[in-house]
Formats: sequence, C-alpha cells, structure tokens
Amino acid sequence: MKVLVIGGSGFVGSALSRELSAVGHEVVVSTRKKTTSRKKLTWNPPDLIAPDVIATFDAVINLAGESVYSERWTTDRKERIRSSRLDTTRALVQSLEKISTVKNRKPHVLISASAIGYYGPHGDEDVNEGAPPGSDFLAGVCENWEAEALRANELGIRVVITRFGLVLGEGGGALSKMLGPFKAFVGGYIGSGKQWMSWVHIDDITGFIRYALENESVAGPFNVTAPVPVRNKEFSSALGEALDRPAFFPVPALALRLTLGEFADVLVTGQRVTSEKALKAGYTFKYTDVNEALKAILHNK
Repeated sequence: MKVLVIGGSGFVGSALSRELSAVGHEVVVSTRKKTTSRKKLTWNPPDLIAPDVIATFDAVINLAGESVYSERWTTDRKERIRSSRLDTTRALVQSLEKISTVKNRKPHVLISASAIGYYGPHGDEDVNEGAPPGSDFLAGVCENWEAEALRANELGIRVVITRFGLVLGEGGGALSKMLGPFKAFVGGYIGSGKQWMSWVHIDDITGFIRYALENESVAGPFNVTAPVPVRNKEFSSALGEALDRPAFFPVPALALRLTLGEFADVLVTGQRVTSEKALKAGYTFKYTDVNEALKAILHNK
C-alpha cells in the first residue's frame, strides 16, 4: 500500500515507517518543511492537503501530537498538547472530505493515535474499550481527538483508533525520562507504588498498527497495551534490574506535583487497562512480560 504517516518523524512514527517499509509498503512522511522528496509530503496544518494528493494514498496513519512528557503542564503547554492533536486531525479529515467523488479513489483506512488517558484514573478496576471517558484534561483531549478522527467513518473510510499505553522503547517516549534517576542510583517507585502501569513495547505499537492496516476487520477503538499491566513498584524493580541499579528511592507524589504540575496526577493514579479486544482481533503481542521488554530495550544499546 501507499501509506501517508503524519507525525512520521517522531519516536513512534520513525519506528513505524521503518517497519512498514521493510515489509514492502510505500511510506510517505508528512513534514512542515518544503521538500521535493518522493518519501516526504509538505503539509502545514491547519491548511488542508490537496485533494488530488491525498487521494493517491491507500491509507493514512495519524500520529501527530506534541509530547505530554517533555515539560511541565502550564496553560500554554496544555493548549499546545490539545491543538497539535485536534487541529491536525480536523484538517486531515477535512482534506479527506474534499476528495472529488469523480476520482472514485480515496484512502480506505485511517489509523489515528490516541491514549489510554482517555479513561482517566480507575484505581484497581480493569478498563476495556467500553469504559466511558474520564473528566480530566488528558481524557478530554483524547475524547475530542478521537471524535475528529471518527468523522472519517461518514466518508466510508474504515477508522481505527489506537489508544496507546505507556510506550517503552529505545531513544524516546516515557522511558527516556525515567532512566536518569536510575542511572544516578536514585531510582525508585512513584508515590505509593501501588498504581497500575499499562505499558507497551514500541515493537507492539508498530506491530499492531501494521496488523490494523493489513486487516480490514479491525475497526474502532483498541487499547494497545501489553496483556499484563504491572504496579509501579514492580515496574521500578524491573527497570532497576535491567539497569543493574537499585530501585528503592521513592519519589513522593508532592515532589512530582511541584515538578510536573497537573501531569503528575497521571503518574500517581495509573490505570489497569486490558488489551483483550486486540487479542480477540487476532493480534499476538511480542512482549507480554515487562522484565523481558525492558531488558530487550536496554541491553540492545
């Protein structure tokens, strides 16, 4: 297939582009810089992609969105997190709407990223795709983000929503923010350490997206998280073991809130998210054990 990857230069997008290209798909990555490369498409949201251009793609994968991990959540930061997702997705669907019906050609699938932040905090409760959205900031962003993508269903385009868990991989994502304290021998669990962490190896992010791309029966929202979530204490212990570092220095919730602001609540509360729907759809996770996943990432350096 000819696939447009929006947000294709980021942590997940780069890994996905490599995987899809390796199995024979033609991947084009959107970029805000002017380019004449056949492997890149110049696009500056909220402008629209020309209908005759987007009509040439068989599939669109939307990963656009500013990182939630990199800075404290100020008012300005929260607006950038929101607008980078909603405005881009809205403009993308508007471009799909502009395709002339005379061409009788359009992408047949839109795979759009989201996050398990959609659900808000749930304590020890098992959370599946049928759970309602939460009421916090991140939940509101995810709910509206997904709503923009799902409008493509009205155009006869299959839509898949991928609600990512905590993505683990080399060189980016949440894990890159966690390594510093552990390498400095002051790593440990967060708050009580009892909160659930629904994690996923980046190979399973790219693997599920590829599976959704190639299987027409996959549609709607999917939790993309490893089948076995762990409590924060267990995750911290596994990370310390993988790095051969101690993991007994707890990080008080108050200290996190002073440093990260509102985002600290996401780390302190946690979610126990299930991936049963992805498994029933036929996807097989490569990594189901957090110890194996962390060792595979950290020993691959």
